[in-house]
Amino acid sequence: MTATNLTPSTVETPAVESESAISSIKAFFRTPAAGAFMGFVAVFILFAMFGYSRNFLSVAGVTTWVNFASLIGMIAIPVGFLMIAGELDISTGAVLPASTMTVAIVCEHYQMPVLVGVAAALAIGALIGFINGYIVTHTRVPSFIVTLATLFAVAGITLYLSIFFINNTNSFYHAPDWAKSLFGGKVYGFNSSVFWWGGLIAAFVFFLHYSPKGSWVFALGGDQESARNAGIPVSRMKIALFMLCSTSAAFAGVLQVMTFSSATSQANFGLIFNTIIAVVVGGVLLTGGFGTVMGIVFGVLTLSIVTQAIGFTEIDRNLSFLIIGVMLLIAVLLNDTFRHLATSWSTSKKK
Repeated sequence: MTATNLTPSTVETPAVESESAISSIKAFFRTPAAGAFMGFVAVFILFAMFGYSRNFLSVAGVTTWVNFASLIGMIAIPVGFLMIAGELDISTGAVLPASTMTVAIVCEHYQMPVLVGVAAALAIGALIGFINGYIVTHTRVPSFIVTLATLFAVAGITLYLSIFFINNTNSFYHAPDWAKSLFGGKVYGFNSSVFWWGGLIAAFVFFLHYSPKGSWVFALGGDQESARNAGIPVSRMKIALFMLCSTSAAFAGVLQVMTFSSATSQANFGLIFNTIIAVVVGGVLLTGGFGTVMGIVFGVLTLSIVTQAIGFTEIDRNLSFLIIGVMLLIAVLLNDTFRHLATSWSTSKKK
């Protein structure tokens, strides 16, 4: 009979793995994503209970709020980046309709190729973001005021140019089949925007949590002077974040006009509130320096269920705003709690 050699490392491996798993779970519940995840689970279960008999869990029910979440989500994450960096952008409510009208005017009325219209829309978004970032970094005017001014300026220019070019504030656009499938098609009821959003989530997670520049974003929201002294290009980084935010809003506009085959020049003020609420519910602090991409994703999904899926439940539609208000207040309180937990945990690890 051959003796079996049990080394200490072999015996301790399961215990080490168990401790590692427990440590990972504890670490997760000290992140901003934890509160957002628990909020999402609670809201989902609540709506599933009240909406089971009205097909909340059906394909039609799920796609209703997931499709809505995809367009809000691809704007909310860059808005969250800015909030983590201590800034805010509310001009997205004008950038999105500006991009939809750009695609419709360039491609439908002037019969230019689809990619020309898409490139023009993205370029306009990048330009607006650059203007926002440049003014914020070269003046002492708060980003809220700067982007508020940009919101109304872009909305006014969009209305004026829409009348000038096509004598109408609304337009239709019938994209070619390949463009419709790529940017506005459906797969089992899910819009193309859902898959675009999934790809962007992966890219945003890598940027914020795994790339060196992700730590710069958190540093900007912590102490800008210290960040500048550490060699971080504060102005360039902020301008890049504003450009990312506006370009993402413009891309969402491209997907919207392809999906619904129509465009409008009216500013979307609801988009502004939806993105900010989703970011705060997702665990991002209004004071900056704290947040995660997945937290924002859960915040977007939670908001989407409350606003879009309430028709699949027995809950009175008039209560949706009440639910959002209570949810926002709870999220703000939880965010501060999780921030203290994360701070105490990181301090104890150093000791």
